[in-house]
Amino acid sequence: MGRPNAGRSVACGALSQGPAVRAVVHQACNGSQGARRGNWLAATAAVAAFVGSGTVSAEEAERTFIAIKPDGVQRGLIADIIARFERKGYKLVAVKILVPTKEFAGKHYAEHEGRPFFEGLTDFLSSGPVLAMVWEGQGVVTYGRKMIGATKPLESAPGTIRGDFGIQVGRNIIHGSDSPDSAKKEIGLWFTPEDLVSYGLDIHKWVYEK
Repeated sequence: MGRPNAGRSVACGALSQGPAVRAVVHQACNGSQGARRGNWLAATAAVAAFVGSGTVSAEEAERTFIAIKPDGVQRGLIADIIARFERKGYKLVAVKILVPTKEFAGKHYAEHEGRPFFEGLTDFLSSGPVLAMVWEGQGVVTYGRKMIGATKPLESAPGTIRGDFGIQVGRNIIHGSDSPDSAKKEIGLWFTPEDLVSYGLDIHKWVYEK
């Protein structure tokens, strides 16, 4: 199987906060018929026009892969999670919602193949819609993991995503790349280079000194 296509647009009503989110929602929910059917890639491409003509190259800013798992989607946590990354100052450069196949889930968790929990991981990731995203910004891989919290929610600090919303490890809401190398691999698995949108944000002059 190749890269997954965008699936059902279950998040239209939930995504409502922040400039990047509003652009995606407008295109996915109010745009062309294809967009309304879940063409989140086309919706993401519109973000550049929405925010302005400035660009930031992939070489100048770190990127990470973040996925809201089926439990996070079904519990209506999409808007809250996206808002946390936006309020931090990070920039959303790609997003789509889809239901991965079990085969694709196996590729995502390939490093765990052969372990006792592998089947459970792939079964769950392929059990419902997943919101796949790429976020960009200084230190986004390391700090993104801090925002997510420990793998076991009950060991996560209050204020983290898992600490606030999770209880059991099998329902820990969200996935985030654990290193720059993992981020590149996961972004390459879930997205094509054309899916990643480079654009400027006026607010970044209030986030970064330079």
